[in-house]
Amino acid sequence: MAHLTVRGALGTAVAVLPLLAASAASAPASAAAGAVATAPGGPGGPGDRLIVTVTHAGDGRDGTYELSCHPGGGSHPDVSGACRALDRNTRWGRDTFAPVAPGTACTMLYGGPATAHVTGTWAGRPVDATYDRSNGCEIGRWDRMVPLLPRLGP
Repeated sequence: MAHLTVRGALGTAVAVLPLLAASAASAPASAAAGAVATAPGGPGGPGDRLIVTVTHAGDGRDGTYELSCHPGGGSHPDVSGACRALDRNTRWGRDTFAPVAPGTACTMLYGGPATAHVTGTWAGRPVDATYDRSNGCEIGRWDRMVPLLPRLGP
C-alpha cells in the first residue's frame, strides 16, 4: 500500500497516511460517469425543509411560506430561486444562516422595518435564524438570501 507523507514547516514528518488507490479504482461506474457527491451535512439531504415568515415587507410580500429543496417544493413564491440562493450560500463548515458577528463595524443605514424568521432544517442542521434590515450589515445579510427572502429597497 502506498503512503503519503505530510511534512510540517520545518520539514519533519507530521503524518503518514495510506493512499487508497485501490478503492478509487473500484469506485462504482456511476461515480466515474460524473455523479456528484455532496459532503456530509451538505445541501441535498432529505431534510432540506424550511419555513420562512416575513413581516413588515409590504406590497403583498408578508406571509409564511414552506420550502423544500432537493427536490424543490412548497408554498414559497419562488421555490427554484430560493433553493438556488441557499445552495449558493452554503459552504462546508460554515453556518449558512449565521448572524452578523458581534463587534462588526456596520454602516448606519436603515433598510426598513421588514423582518424574517427562518426555521427548519438545512444541510442536516437545525435552522432558527432571524433577519432584519437595521443596518448595512443586516441589509447585506438579507440581500444575500434573496429570493429566499423578498427583494426590498431600490
